[in-house]
Amino acid sequence: MNTLRQAKVGQTVTVVKLHGEGAVKRRIMDMGITKGTEIYIRKVAPLGDPIEVTVRGYELSLRREDGEMVEIR
Repeated sequence: MNTLRQAKVGQTVTVVKLHGEGAVKRRIMDMGITKGTEIYIRKVAPLGDPIEVTVRGYELSLRREDGEMVEIR
């Protein structure tokens, strides 16, 4: 299983599934990260946290823990 955390800078990936429960999953979905959405990996901080991505035309920074909940292909 590949997750958003494992994606490389410059890659465009597609969301396959969201893992997690309750409020955390809801927050990720509210940010526009849903099944079938394309995500472009813009930057990753030197220590790996946060990850800066482009989703649905806007820029978003995600924590590493949140990136692990997003399964990609």
